[in-house]
Amino acid sequence: MQVNSKPSTSPTAPGVDLEERVTEFTRGFGERGGYRIPTADERRTVTRGVALLLDGDQEGARKRLAEVDFTVQSFTDTASGRHFAEVADAAGSPGPGNRGWGRVYVALGAKPSWSVQVPHPIADQETERLGARVLRGAPGGVMVLAGAHRTAGEGDSADVAHRTDSVFHQVIEELTKRRLPGVQLHGFANESFPEFDAVVSTGAGDRAISEAKTLSTALTEEGLEVCRAYARKCKLSGTSNEQGQTAADENLRFLHIELARAIRTDNNRITDVTKAITTLTQHWSNP
Repeated sequence: MQVNSKPSTSPTAPGVDLEERVTEFTRGFGERGGYRIPTADERRTVTRGVALLLDGDQEGARKRLAEVDFTVQSFTDTASGRHFAEVADAAGSPGPGNRGWGRVYVALGAKPSWSVQVPHPIADQETERLGARVLRGAPGGVMVLAGAHRTAGEGDSADVAHRTDSVFHQVIEELTKRRLPGVQLHGFANESFPEFDAVVSTGAGDRAISEAKTLSTALTEEGLEVCRAYARKCKLSGTSNEQGQTAADENLRFLHIELARAIRTDNNRITDVTKAITTLTQHWSNP
């Protein structure tokens, strides 16, 4: 079922800038505290609410998500004119009462057809900004955004790229069941792989080699040095990534992208990378 573009029953915010909304949320993340592992019932409830939203039932989604103190709010992105629904903790910005389970943004007015995943906002600096730009670049996108710094929980509990007991992971499992291809954004320190600006990988699987080639070419055309992990041995290839493993198990297209800090902290370079990734998402939105 196609998601409705103009819901009448869910709260509606005035026009806002999607990128500013996302970065305002993530700005409050601290390296310690602000994350609680959700129970299995809590994960299922949030995921079921997101599923209802994907099916176009925003009122049903709102009621289900309210069971765990989450909200659904729709708005128009002032930069792109696209309409989005936001699934968020009712506690709002990070602070007392916020459990660090993240947010989901769903593009309205088109069938959900692809996802952009941001597991390490703030820790992988500016990946949250890049995610917002990618989401607004083509119809049918879903952005799954982690709700805490990767070190915020006890042990590695908030490192959602390497855990399966998070809202982040379970929502992506739902997207996997719906056969939505995904691209996951990461970052590395310049000195950890100085020869390259980016690493493009298909993670644990090989279903998305064609897309990886397309993306690598697009990034190269934007002037980036790309290590192609699907064709040679590269550092940071993301083969242990849990969402990539889920995609591999289901023979679903998945891309894992690592970007050097010098790229992520340059606004013009973020625009270049967005343009390259959008070559894929536009295709995924019009298969």
